[in-house]
Amino acid sequence: MARPVAVKRRRKSSHADHPFFTAGAWAGQAAASGMHAWLSVLAAGRPPSEESKVIEVRNFGSNPGNLRMFAYAPSLRRVRGAPLIVVLHGCGQNAASFAADTGWIALAGQIGAALILPEQKRDNNRGRCFNWYRPGDVRRGEGEAFSIRQMIRTAIEHYGSDPKRIFIVGLSAGGAMTAALLAAYPRVFNAGAVVAGMPVGVARSGTTALLRMRRAERFQGAIALAEAVRGAAPPSKSRIWPRLSIWQGGGDRVVDPVNAERLALQWCSLQGVAGEAVSDTTPLPGIRRRTWTRRNREIVEFWTITGLAHGFPIAPHLPDGGRAGMGVVDAGISASAHIARFWGLYG
Repeated sequence: MARPVAVKRRRKSSHADHPFFTAGAWAGQAAASGMHAWLSVLAAGRPPSEESKVIEVRNFGSNPGNLRMFAYAPSLRRVRGAPLIVVLHGCGQNAASFAADTGWIALAGQIGAALILPEQKRDNNRGRCFNWYRPGDVRRGEGEAFSIRQMIRTAIEHYGSDPKRIFIVGLSAGGAMTAALLAAYPRVFNAGAVVAGMPVGVARSGTTALLRMRRAERFQGAIALAEAVRGAAPPSKSRIWPRLSIWQGGGDRVVDPVNAERLALQWCSLQGVAGEAVSDTTPLPGIRRRTWTRRNREIVEFWTITGLAHGFPIAPHLPDGGRAGMGVVDAGISASAHIARFWGLYG
């Protein structure tokens, strides 16, 4: 591979440039060297564990968003032709620890999938939040969005992953960036999942992002919401949009839970399945799941958990159900496992 491309150091962010962080996102909320220069990394402060198998990839393209790329794979033999999953952390989180705490590393081992774990730098955002609201970071072919696209291309080449089975999931600012990436690169992703995130196109600055996090926009119609997504994608007369899993806690004081309702409306309108959910069930006490289908296939699913604070739901009492940590909350249900089932990866 070509020598590393020097990336211009980006300006330091202002106080308003990291709204998830300034809102107190976590505080008080949760009771190989070679051609690709793949270098082993052990998560700081952790004993040898799942994180010790995470590697950093130094050279993956021009990296206009100035992000770090980490990756995990059970083995090269197992991941060839297997799915590839992109996992986006929330503000202030460590990519490797987040992937381990939420159960994605364990799940990848079960299904033989490789993981891409992008990590934000403090140079880009003092709260280390993905800049989901900056047009220059979510626009196709630019900024952080394009850096993540380059990571995907590099991982497919290195691991031999199936390019038709690329998935993405994110929490909080990572969830909002997930939605933005699904909009900008709809042909790249098979499906996605947004946990405590935001609809596409609701903010274009740190100030408006903070405003919409605290109080969701309630008056934009379904058609306009869908057009915000279409406007981010390349022109196409016919488009197959990625399916989406949405998760939201009812006790979230960082992101107004109405944002998840708006995201569901946005994606249902985009997919042409707007209206009442086809299925509305209560899998566990306090946990509601709604689904919208087309041709008997679930296109959008929406999970809401009564009283859940801002964070990624896990179930530590289950094997590989995750472990509580920063922004990772025991909810008695493993979002990772259910998202993987919705994506059709197992079970």
